[in-house]
Amino acid sequence: MAYWLVKSEPSTYSWEQLQKDKKTTWDGVRNYAARNHLKAMKKGEEVFFYHSNERNGIVGIAKVAKEFFQDPTTEDEAWVSVELKPFKKLKNSVSLEAIKNDKRLSEMALVRIGRLSVQPVADKEWQIILQMSQTA
Repeated sequence: MAYWLVKSEPSTYSWEQLQKDKKTTWDGVRNYAARNHLKAMKKGEEVFFYHSNERNGIVGIAKVAKEFFQDPTTEDEAWVSVELKPFKKLKNSVSLEAIKNDKRLSEMALVRIGRLSVQPVADKEWQIILQMSQTA
């Protein structure tokens, strides 16, 4: 199973809103690398939900509820979406600062390619973040 991370500004779409909505279409992605990651996501895989620009940090875990399909916000067939559903709120959010300060996470895409809105997370990185958040 692969792990992922998606970013959203809380003022645009927050973890709390995802919990309230119970599922969402992750659409509007217009970066080719991020799009390719959306295409690679499989139903049931877990996804860190990251708040960007405000309260920077990982706050929850979503699951892929539906694999990629045509992005409903455009007629251009090049762009895709996935459906996500909330799975678990982290016991403690893990800040970008804490991630950057942990040498074990220096190769994490979040650190190396900070602007990418959809990115893979290595198994080891996933486990470290869970430990940091004190979430089992």
